[in-house]
Amino acid sequence: MHSLLSRGNSVLAYTLSVLVTLTFACFLSTIMVDYRTATEMKTLKIEVKNLPEYGVSKKVNDLGHITFNLNADLTSLFNWNVKQLFVYLTAEYQTPTNTLNQVVLWDKIILRGEDSNLRLKNMRTKYYFWDDGNGLRDNKNVTLSLSYNIIPNVGRLPIIGAIGSHSFSFPAEYTR
Repeated sequence: MHSLLSRGNSVLAYTLSVLVTLTFACFLSTIMVDYRTATEMKTLKIEVKNLPEYGVSKKVNDLGHITFNLNADLTSLFNWNVKQLFVYLTAEYQTPTNTLNQVVLWDKIILRGEDSNLRLKNMRTKYYFWDDGNGLRDNKNVTLSLSYNIIPNVGRLPIIGAIGSHSFSFPAEYTR
């Protein structure tokens, strides 16, 4: 009565329907989870240098150097729907030319099963802390904050800011 091709089509369609339903249930089971966690940050060494920009321009820019401590326990963020975390440390500050400057200073990818308890001591920034001018010297309100992107197996890709931040000031004199 039914051919082999017709029966195979029915089995495949039913299997795909069940998988779509299970995938959607997976997404719904973790949509209301609060992924925020507390962090502690501290800056140890803060310097600012005035360096010329490379290339044709003779513009002089500020380059900040900081070392920091970071304590964050991210193990509670992992559940059966979280594949990996992309964790990054940003600095936000204001200058006379820009009301909001954001610079990523450090990042790390943490896979499921890896140690996700960050206890970093005397860390240097992974990326340069450049300012397009002289906005770092004597800047009194630079704020460090930790954020992370959750990469799930199924569902949305939220960008979440951790609870806690650290504010510091750059020195008024350039370091030689």
